Amino acid sequence: MSRGLNKVMIIGHVGRDPEMRYTPSGRPVTTYTVATNRSWTSADGEHHAETEWFNVVTWGSLAEICKQHLAKGQQVYIEGRLQSRRWEDSENIRHTSVEIVASEMMLLGDKRESASSVNNDYLPSEEMEDEFPY
Repeated sequence: MSRGLNKVMIIGHVGRDPEMRYTPSGRPVTTYTVATNRSWTSADGEHHAETEWFNVVTWGSLAEICKQHLAKGQQVYIEGRLQSRRWEDSENIRHTSVEIVASEMMLLGDKRESASSVNNDYLPSEEMEDEFPY
């Protein structure tokens, strides 16, 4: 029997305050976004930066922890699996969404850092370029 692997790990900043809801059976689910940065220098010496946004979903007790402890701007480590969803809207237009279903979450950075100290538009910073040289 062959096995598959679906595992993703990201480090980034929370893009919006988490939103928590409950399923009809009472199970908590929390959603939020995380932005990650990638920067590189091209062969001609030009600096490039790119921000990638991820939708994150957490369930159960982790959902409650995320709602309680996460806020926009905080640096966070997320581990989980990728999941794609497909649906049709009321106008029969097909949509696809890819999200991370998180199984682990760890707060990173200075715990005193507040969302108000982070720019509202999350942009790549030179500080992160030095931190992640790849």
